[in-house]
Amino acid sequence: MPREPNAIDFWRGVALVSIFVNHVPGIWYERLTHRNLSISDSAELFVFLAGWSLGLLVGGKESRKDIPVLGFRLGGRAVQIYAAHILISGLALALLAATAYFTENALILEWHNASAFFQDPAHVQMGIVVLTHQLGYFDILPLYVVLMLAAPALAVIDRLAKPLLVPLSLALYFASLTVPFTAPTWPVEGQWFFNPFTWQAIFVLGFALSRDEGLGAVVRRNIVAIRYVAAPIVLITAVLVWFNWFPDPTKLPEPRLLFLNGKSFLTPMRLLQFLALAAVFSAAYPYIARIPWLPAFMSILGRNSLQVFCVGSLLSLSGQIIRFLYSGSLAVDTIVIIVGVGLLWLTAWMSEWRERH
Repeated sequence: MPREPNAIDFWRGVALVSIFVNHVPGIWYERLTHRNLSISDSAELFVFLAGWSLGLLVGGKESRKDIPVLGFRLGGRAVQIYAAHILISGLALALLAATAYFTENALILEWHNASAFFQDPAHVQMGIVVLTHQLGYFDILPLYVVLMLAAPALAVIDRLAKPLLVPLSLALYFASLTVPFTAPTWPVEGQWFFNPFTWQAIFVLGFALSRDEGLGAVVRRNIVAIRYVAAPIVLITAVLVWFNWFPDPTKLPEPRLLFLNGKSFLTPMRLLQFLALAAVFSAAYPYIARIPWLPAFMSILGRNSLQVFCVGSLLSLSGQIIRFLYSGSLAVDTIVIIVGVGLLWLTAWMSEWRERH
């Protein structure tokens, strides 16, 4: 039987819907997502909850398993995510190619870093397979693959040297910001949009905070005081985002990444604001749970996050194409959202129906 609605699945469902909406640039409904009043967005929530889920897995019945058995299971999850990424990347390229063909508009082939594939398919296909070439809006799953490949190491450190896990993660995080360094792309020179050396920090923090000991225990004991500190941070950053009051990057001291609002490197400003946001809204779910249908609707999406994310990514690209062809209006945007969110729910429902039967 599927899990009952719960806070983790609910917020993961919220993140998936927000990602779907925000990946259709210019759509009217993106102004209703929380990124309009927040430095961080749904990507941080998605990765944080992935780490949280891993922490619950490793800290639960899986903790009794031998490390090789646990590593094999976590590695299998990484392979599953990798296969999903390769599939949706190929489908996205086919969708762009078909749209360009039927509309006789070759400029569509240049969308989202796809032009390199159509100009040099042999090398770029190799790049896609080894994760060094990523399409725009399809670039978070490679990060997820890397994090899941690192998951067995996290489990080992958690079991053998638990107090070192978060310090080692933060040391790598700040090293990547100050040097700086990231993962390169190939054959087109560049860097990963989601730097795995910094984004691992929010994954590890989710892992650590999910537990009833260590950092997680400290936070639970002091959550009320933490919320009093976090609430002003959330309010102040909402004002900063609303009025775009951010410092001139050229006038910041070195290393600048410590002071910038940067998504690719998950800079400290974004990380701190997300943690404050999570602390404040962690108190909200008991009230949301009283709403008759919303928790169940979002939770079924969260329980089937990989399938929903993959379908949502392709639906977002389809929404972009529809808005391009029909000059996006509120009516078109509304149809895109209603049909898209409905198909996300249908994807989740069919996944669970298949499991039951």
